Amino acid sequence: MSNPLDAEELRTRVQKALNDHLSMQARRLEDVGPDLGPLLECITDLLRGGKRLRPAFCYWGWRGAGAPDDESIVNAAAALELFQAAALLHDDVMDGSDTRRGLPATHRRMANLHRGNGWTGDGERFGTSAAILAGDLCLSWSDEMFSRSGLPPDTLARGRDVYDLMRTQLMGGQYLDVLEQVLTEADGGGTAERARRVIHFKSAKYTIEHPLLIGGALAGASPDLLAAYSAFGLPLGEAFQLRDDVLGVFGDPAETGKPAGDDLREGKRTVLVALALEAASPAQAASVGQHLGDPHLRADGVAMLRQVITDTGALAAVEGLITDLVAQSRDALAHSDVAEPARGVLADLIHAATARHA
Repeated sequence: MSNPLDAEELRTRVQKALNDHLSMQARRLEDVGPDLGPLLECITDLLRGGKRLRPAFCYWGWRGAGAPDDESIVNAAAALELFQAAALLHDDVMDGSDTRRGLPATHRRMANLHRGNGWTGDGERFGTSAAILAGDLCLSWSDEMFSRSGLPPDTLARGRDVYDLMRTQLMGGQYLDVLEQVLTEADGGGTAERARRVIHFKSAKYTIEHPLLIGGALAGASPDLLAAYSAFGLPLGEAFQLRDDVLGVFGDPAETGKPAGDDLREGKRTVLVALALEAASPAQAASVGQHLGDPHLRADGVAMLRQVITDTGALAAVEGLITDLVAQSRDALAHSDVAEPARGVLADLIHAATARHA
């Protein structure tokens, strides 16, 4: 089976749209001066990678409502990649991540730039500040690219409410994630229920449901079709994030672009970790408490935490949850009125979003 993300050459078209937009923004920044070059390079490198799931679901949400292929909807869908880039840049700062998509995270690259040039002051603070500003630029550019997509004003207006809701709820979900870290460190645990709430708003809605709804709304989809998109997209979005959490612990660095067990070093309080702690013996819980969040965690520590997650049944439980959520998504699609060829592509995208590899 060919990759559904490449149907209608969508990934190539999205990349071209992004390249054109970044070139335009680079010209605008020329008056500011050449010092912006390294920051723009970081943004450009970040936007060369990724699955392009969000543009795909937006585009096929449009096509699923019976609207035709058009470069304007590709431009609007590509704007979601800029929004995703903003979220990643800020998320990496908050998590203290070292890498992103096989390269040093932007705050690390900019800190290295500071050190390499022998500049005065705190290099880490400089890197953090630069990455935050890069994220702010991408957030601003995402709105601009969406508005300038070429879609008629009345068409854009149909999708604007969902677009704005997506951005607001993602930021709320990001805060829930930060709060969860504080609460779990205070009480020594964290529940799977709380972790799933974070997933709901930080990932599930803005990865799949909201892009689908944006595409559908732009195309003038009926309320019934939009409801079907939600019924399809929400469980699939949660399954996508659960799979990402599993890959963050057990994934191959060659595929994930991050060192093995990096989520464990960052101390991410995922559903996987919460379930392990809920079922752990006192000795297992003590081991997790000792090693989870250790930025210097070595391979033997990663192996130990993986063993606890496996032995407590947490890994099997999450795999079962992914299976159930995928089944819900497939059932919702089967009972919807999504037009072809979007129906077939969306069915294939279920696998692309939840496969056991990056």
